[in-house]
Amino acid sequence: MTRRRKFLKNIALFSSLSLSSCGWRLANVSTNNNYNGASSGKSDELYIYTWSQYTDQQLLSTFTSQTGIKVLADVFDSNDVMLAKLQAGGGASYSIIYPSDYMVQKMVEKNLLAEINHEYLIGLENLFTQFKNPSYDPDNRYSIPFSWGTTGLLYNSEKLETAPEDWEYLWQNQEKLYKRMTLLNDVREVMGATLKMLGYSYNSQNEMEIKAAYEKLKSLKPAIAAFDTDAWQNQILAGDLWLAMCYSADGVKISKENPKLKYVIPRSGSSLWTDTIVIPKTAPNRSGAYSWINLLLQTDVAAEISRRLNIATPNHAGFEQLPQEIQNNTSLFPPQSILDKCERLTPIGKFEEVYERYWTQLLA
Repeated sequence: MTRRRKFLKNIALFSSLSLSSCGWRLANVSTNNNYNGASSGKSDELYIYTWSQYTDQQLLSTFTSQTGIKVLADVFDSNDVMLAKLQAGGGASYSIIYPSDYMVQKMVEKNLLAEINHEYLIGLENLFTQFKNPSYDPDNRYSIPFSWGTTGLLYNSEKLETAPEDWEYLWQNQEKLYKRMTLLNDVREVMGATLKMLGYSYNSQNEMEIKAAYEKLKSLKPAIAAFDTDAWQNQILAGDLWLAMCYSADGVKISKENPKLKYVIPRSGSSLWTDTIVIPKTAPNRSGAYSWINLLLQTDVAAEISRRLNIATPNHAGFEQLPQEIQNNTSLFPPQSILDKCERLTPIGKFEEVYERYWTQLLA
């Protein structure tokens, strides 16, 4: 028997799954998974470091009840915050982290990630083709895609009669939007969107272009209520904000809560991102980490997470299980004509210092 077949036979991990009105019920889950070579420290706990929108208590509780592994989730609101904590030595307890695509590249360069053994995984074949060999992580050596999307604008259609079609809308309506709009607390996203509006690349390494974006943002800053990634959600639902720069997953979720709030992708293009799952080299419970990844790779689970959390799944088999209403939601699954105008953020090495210098000036 091959090592992979023996592994599958021994753990029969998440081989059957049913959904009920109470949520997920997993069957046939072994609490003594044997991942050869996957070192494990305290095996009854799994610490996860993730984005706030990906925390789902029902999923955590179900995993715990079926495996005996208690899941504890900490959240971050930007990739830079996450990386800074890890580099400062504050991430030694995490066995699973959810970085975005370009951050995966940076973490690999900094030797922070463990290479993922695909022999321990069940369901990789379910991924869309474009996620099986992504440019940011060839052959998924260090990461497994969890969700993907765009960055755009969520606006109040009752307060703003004209829908924002591009990033320049913020400047054209600056007076009307005074202290009624927020931008993300993310240097690459905010600078990148402004660069795109000016006709440059999200990943520009031309300081004159960065300075031009900074000057443009500086003129807008007096009208900005805050640079914020999460708190804007309650504010826009309450009517205190009329427009927010946000990730598509958040935009779709909020628009479902209040249909007058609508998400748009700027016509000049936006950032195209994939949030992933990685195992840090310092992971104390690597066995539990593989169990967690295998859960999320399951077709039914991927579909249900997409539906519950309002995120675009990279799991093709899971996508096929979604209702037509979700499959046809262009805010979650944009047509190729829009995606062709979008860019992935890529690491820019030491040139990041230029971005950070202007970002610090902007926030000062």
